[in-house]
Amino acid sequence: MASVLSVDVNDILREVVENIKMLEEQPNVMRLSHSELRAVAEQHAIKTRYGNMVFMTSVRNRSAGLTVYIGSPRVMDYQRLSEKQVDILEEVPETLEKVHKYIKKAPLVRVDKVMGSNEEFTPICTMFVSTQRKDCIRLAYMLDVLLFDRDKVTMGREKPHLYLLFIPEWHEKDRQILVFPEVGVTYVLGSDYFGEAKKGFLRMAMWCAKQRGMLGIHAGAKIVRARGVDEKLKRYSMLLFGLSATGKTTHICHNHGLDPELGEGIEIVQDDVLFLRMDGSALGTENGFFLKTDIDPINQPLIWKAATKENAVFENVMVDFEGNVHFLDDTLTGNGRGVFPRSDLDPTCLSPSINLPPLSELDGMVIIFITRRNTVVPIISKLTIEQAAAAFMLGESIETAASDPTRIGESVRVVGTNPFIVGDPAEEGLWFYEFLKRNESKVQCYLLNTGGVGEILTKRGRKVIVEQKPLRVQIWETAAIIRGVLRGTIKWTYEPYFGVMIPSYVEDVDMSKFNPENFYTREQIEDYVKQLKAERAYYLIHNFWGFLEKIELTEELARFIGLDVVSYEFPLPQRPASVSQTELKASEAVELLDPPTEQSK
Repeated sequence: MASVLSVDVNDILREVVENIKMLEEQPNVMRLSHSELRAVAEQHAIKTRYGNMVFMTSVRNRSAGLTVYIGSPRVMDYQRLSEKQVDILEEVPETLEKVHKYIKKAPLVRVDKVMGSNEEFTPICTMFVSTQRKDCIRLAYMLDVLLFDRDKVTMGREKPHLYLLFIPEWHEKDRQILVFPEVGVTYVLGSDYFGEAKKGFLRMAMWCAKQRGMLGIHAGAKIVRARGVDEKLKRYSMLLFGLSATGKTTHICHNHGLDPELGEGIEIVQDDVLFLRMDGSALGTENGFFLKTDIDPINQPLIWKAATKENAVFENVMVDFEGNVHFLDDTLTGNGRGVFPRSDLDPTCLSPSINLPPLSELDGMVIIFITRRNTVVPIISKLTIEQAAAAFMLGESIETAASDPTRIGESVRVVGTNPFIVGDPAEEGLWFYEFLKRNESKVQCYLLNTGGVGEILTKRGRKVIVEQKPLRVQIWETAAIIRGVLRGTIKWTYEPYFGVMIPSYVEDVDMSKFNPENFYTREQIEDYVKQLKAERAYYLIHNFWGFLEKIELTEELARFIGLDVVSYEFPLPQRPASVSQTELKASEAVELLDPPTEQSK
């Protein structure tokens, strides 16, 4: 049997393009208007008291471990593939033969949309979804809500055409997502989770943007107006990076208690992906928001109001027999999701544009990397540009009960907090570092911890026991901290463990209660700090040496990424003399990778 590893990849790419384009003229492909899509989708929906729709899916998360990239060496990295992903790759020619026969017969619905609205770069997005399972018409409807109609946007000079084929009814045992970035095609086989469509198009578009000198970032964006200590009203762009469930959408859609009577306020731009340019401008992508449904009207009033309008569409959210929606009930899944049009947000908090202006038109940019940890990471840290570039490469958070109950508290690291990077992640980190250097006078960078302090976990077999619960930072406290950043009212002091600046004073928030010394002994604190720093150093040294070679290595950076823990000397050599030497120098990191034991606490 031929495999993708033994055939000419160009032949495979040609076959994929030919077959996907043939669908444009086939009689089994149907197009429906927005109202027609909604009417058909409603037949398979649970209707809520708000008049919106909820659907139950068979697959309730993205199938990241079953996703493979196929193309030239620029997009295929055999070293990072799991055994299952290698198996999928080996069977690609046979899989494509089956798929291409199937789509000549299966009933398909076609949706044509546009990503973005600007004069530069607006990918055209065409999805073909099989409706062999009638309820899967919702996938077409949700994409129709999320992206733009061509006649309602400004079209860019460059319009790469992206295609996504969705076959939810494919064999469950053969579930897979095949991505062909260089020709702009993705096949989703055996999943009915809408996130595969949303992220599938964004993944391909980010690759296209990178070829055009932009950086696709997994971040929310808004414009904020805040009156500083000098009484001047200043206007900033804000980017919030964060992995799933860290609070990215929550804080993009929060007004931070800014005072409209002082002229302060927010203008929400985007909540997920933008294409950043070196001048600080960024091109938005979507006409809708894709939210995690653990929301409430007190902490997330803007999102709540939009989510309770009839245009919202949800997956796997609890609805009772009377049509009441229980957003915080995670009985069915910890990953309930929904889509609503951005026009359903409060218009007083909504930017008229989905794009960010260049820094030349603003007073500055605030970049916030959101993490969620519960031990010794400060609630907010002010970063140097080198630390910020490293924070981008680290992309840190932790496993939660919703993501993997057997790994609660363990570190998760994804470059740029972006699981959809195609190609070398270090290239993206170096692009971002260059952006920070060029705009250093106008950019402020912070690491924001939306978790807490003080947690102690122990592991008994596969079970994780919470011995001491953390003191969690509340959403209103995080909002007050961000307000202080924007107004410039925070007083900062040096924190020696991580080499960062942390607040000694934040208006309206008692920061002293988050001091780790309130929860741990000095020895425990040092154990947790060394553990985290060793993990960081080990991760960067073994995965992204090329990035470390090219970044200016300061003492603050060394403390932040743990090079002081693993005894690296300055300056870094051009490259490791050998892998074994690298492993030897990082030996302390290896020893520290196990969590502190009860005896060491």
